[in-house]
Amino acid sequence: MKVGLIGEKLGHSFSKPIHEQIADYTYDIMPLTREEFPVFMENKAFDAINVTIPYKEMVMPYCDFIDEKAKKIGAVNAIKNADGKLYATNTDFDGLKWMIENHFDIKGKTVAICGSGGTSKTAFAVCASLGAKEIIRVARNKGEPFITYNQMKERSDTEFIINTTSVGMLPDIMSSIVNLDDFPDCKGVIDVVYNPLMTSLCYQAKKKEIPYIAGLEMLVGQAVSAVEFFTDKAADHSVIKKITAQLYHDKQNIVLIGMPSCGKTSLGRKLAKKLGMDFVDLDAEIVKAAGKEIPQIFEEIGEGGFRQIETEVATETAKRNHTVISCGGGIVKNEINMHALSLNGFVVYIDRRLEKLAIGGDRPLSKDAQTIKKLKQEREPLYKKYSDAVVENNGHFNTALEKLLEVWNENTGY
Repeated sequence: MKVGLIGEKLGHSFSKPIHEQIADYTYDIMPLTREEFPVFMENKAFDAINVTIPYKEMVMPYCDFIDEKAKKIGAVNAIKNADGKLYATNTDFDGLKWMIENHFDIKGKTVAICGSGGTSKTAFAVCASLGAKEIIRVARNKGEPFITYNQMKERSDTEFIINTTSVGMLPDIMSSIVNLDDFPDCKGVIDVVYNPLMTSLCYQAKKKEIPYIAGLEMLVGQAVSAVEFFTDKAADHSVIKKITAQLYHDKQNIVLIGMPSCGKTSLGRKLAKKLGMDFVDLDAEIVKAAGKEIPQIFEEIGEGGFRQIETEVATETAKRNHTVISCGGGIVKNEINMHALSLNGFVVYIDRRLEKLAIGGDRPLSKDAQTIKKLKQEREPLYKKYSDAVVENNGHFNTALEKLLEVWNENTGY
């Protein structure tokens, strides 16, 4: 059975491992250019396909039969080939409905949907089915029934915001479709983007303590419905939460922060080996990027210059998956760093008592005990602010390592 995903840019898709856990077939990732797309559809050399950006609407004229759900939405994301005839549906509806229902109650609420593509049409249909009081549609330069993003700012009564655009998707992970400061009544944020695992829009929500959910559950939920459509067999929907948790476990990074010499690098290397994850020492990456050692960087361009390089390296490293990242002690001084690293990362503060921290060596800001004491006083509130968990490293190395494993497993539900 030839099954897979078509779209324009698919290098970071999670669909293959999801489908291959649910169904007994090989799932291929098939990126197509705009020129390749019509040839692929005319040849029909597949048994079943999922369809993603930008082809969810463009694919419809090639289909022989489109079910009422997909017709009403005006977008297709699943097609099966039966004796040369193409049958189409929209399982994004099922995935998004599942995700919203499991986290929010939007009945009687005012919902703003950002975007005008196929997924925005799906979101409109889902919100209508769930009884939203008012659905505001927002897009750039579209006209009725859409309003602009500037006009959206005037709707401060918006209670739920759904992003259906690709804004915030890898590689442009620092972008956000709106500023939540403009929506004081916002009660929930829903983002269909799943890579990074937490988008910048969701990061804003987290900072404001607004409930949020990114698109991984939707991706898994729609995949379960697609498998049912492709195989004509009922699937176990209880696997949605299980596979979502497993993906977080497999894809999320572990980000270690804390004072210089607190044990981040040694613990990080051992943890990565135990979990079969990659390991990155940010300070080592900075040395590579600058082509010189850290004391020399400080000497030549000062701490400000060093921090600029650190931010560039941290933002790029944040795009990785399944990696233990050991950060320099001052990483928390710039919120941009922690914003970036949090999107794919579970952040752990390695807390070591002051008297156990090393003095001197190749650490320019740890020259004496008084300086270290001052640094710890300044940075500890930031370590606590940005961390998802705290692990003490004051006794035996293996004790701290086991605690690290424990908080990681609790985080991913394993």
